Amino acid sequence: MTLWERIRALLAEAQDRTLGAVMDAMERRRKSRDAAIFSIALIALSAKMAKADGVVTDDEIAAFRSFFNYPADEESKVRTVFTLAMEDVAGFDSYAKQVGKLFHDEPVILEDVLDCLFFVALADGVLHPQETALLDMAANAFSLNQAACRRIKAAHLGAEKEDPYVILGVDHGASVEEVRRVYRTLAKENHPDALIARGVPEDLVQIAEHRMAVINSAYERAMAELQS
Repeated sequence: MTLWERIRALLAEAQDRTLGAVMDAMERRRKSRDAAIFSIALIALSAKMAKADGVVTDDEIAAFRSFFNYPADEESKVRTVFTLAMEDVAGFDSYAKQVGKLFHDEPVILEDVLDCLFFVALADGVLHPQETALLDMAANAFSLNQAACRRIKAAHLGAEKEDPYVILGVDHGASVEEVRRVYRTLAKENHPDALIARGVPEDLVQIAEHRMAVINSAYERAMAELQS
C-alpha cells in the first residue's frame, strides 16, 4: 500500500469521522511505525496552526503543499484531515498534547514533528508572533529538551548566533571525547535512513538535511574551540 492508501485506510477506520476517532485509529496502529500516522499528526497540527476560522481555504492547503509535496489527486485526503482538525472544538494545545502522548516514548519523532511545523509556519517566508507562540506550545506539549528545541530553531532561523554547546546538548566544560560521542549519536539519529525507519515519509527527509547542517556547524565550532 502507498502512503496515501494507508492514510485512506486510517480515515475509513475512523467511522464517525471525528478527529478523536482518527486519533484512536492512530493509537491502535502506532507500533507499526506507519508513515501515515506521522503524516496525519502533522497535517492535523498544521491545520490547527492555520487561522481558526472554521474554514479550510485554498491558501492554507497551498501553504502546506509547498512543504509536504503530495500528489494533486490526493488533495481530498489532506483536505479531509484539515477539515476534521479545524472542526474539532479542541485547541492547538490540546491536540499537541495528544500527539505528544502518541509518541511519548519516542521523543525523536516529536522533534521531527516540531521541525516540520517550522516548515509549515515559514511557508510564507515570515514567522508571525502567533505562529511562534504555537511552536513554543508544541515544544512544551512534546516535553522536548532545550538542546532539541534550539537545534530545530537554528535550522530554520539561523545558527550563527547560537551557542554550539547548547545545540549539541553538552556542557561548556565537556571534553573532546564527550563532544565527539554526542555528535556521533546526533548524526545517527538524524540520518535520512533513521527518519524513514521511524515513520517519517521519504518526501520529508529534508528535515534531516537541515538539522544535520546545524549539528555539523555546532560540532565544528565546538571542536575548533576545544582544540585551539
